[in-house]
Amino acid sequence: MKIMCLNGWGGTLYEDLLPYLTHTVPDVLCLQEVVHSPATEKDWLTYRDGDHILPQRANFFRDVCRALPDHVATFCPAAQGVLWDEEAQIPSQWGLATFVHKSLPVIAQVQGFVHKEYSPVGYGDHPRSRSAHAVCVFDYGSDRAVSITHMHGLRDLNGKMDTPERRVQAKRLLALSDAVSCPGDLRVICGDFNVEPASETLEILTRAGLVELVTSRGFESTRNSRYTKPGRFADYLLVSDAAAVRSFDVIQDPEVSDHCPLILEI
Repeated sequence: MKIMCLNGWGGTLYEDLLPYLTHTVPDVLCLQEVVHSPATEKDWLTYRDGDHILPQRANFFRDVCRALPDHVATFCPAAQGVLWDEEAQIPSQWGLATFVHKSLPVIAQVQGFVHKEYSPVGYGDHPRSRSAHAVCVFDYGSDRAVSITHMHGLRDLNGKMDTPERRVQAKRLLALSDAVSCPGDLRVICGDFNVEPASETLEILTRAGLVELVTSRGFESTRNSRYTKPGRFADYLLVSDAAAVRSFDVIQDPEVSDHCPLILEI
């Protein structure tokens, strides 16, 4: 089974990302920073937050669904705010999505929030609402259940340091994984955590028996040349049984986002 975790950067590099997904075809894709704007057929809209202005692929969720037609897709919104079509406001949902190949039966799943709750009118104040999604699939190739849980960790304008909110977030993420996992299941927890490698978030998860693969396997960054700010880590992937890992890689090339895809084969 091939599991990919990626922050999709709002579809900014969709012209590179979609062919990459079509070629790679992960069995399970955990995708963060997903835009879903069903009220418009526009290809691109603009996100505005003070001086923070970004192009957004208006229906990024739909785009990825078309690239992976043999997957069951679940979109998990964290908030609905507005994007801009020149001076027109377009309602748009923002969150994460999970894509599971139809050959893998989903035997349990839960969607919830690791920070705040759903924001129905506006994206809200920073740090904003953050959702997570957990699925458990049965892998007939290895004759076992595998639970996969991912989140997009909260963004604190002050940085990636430990905070009480991040401590609560990590515990909620672990609780969602617990909710879909049974004893003996292989567990995977991943996502853009928005924390440093020495964070309390990773301590909480490793104390629960999970092994973090990015830093423990010597990877020096989960960012690529598209990301020019300080701090080279954001994305992590943890497993409950390191012996089950057939391969793990952080993909620097091709660049399909300002984050690197994390690919686990079990």
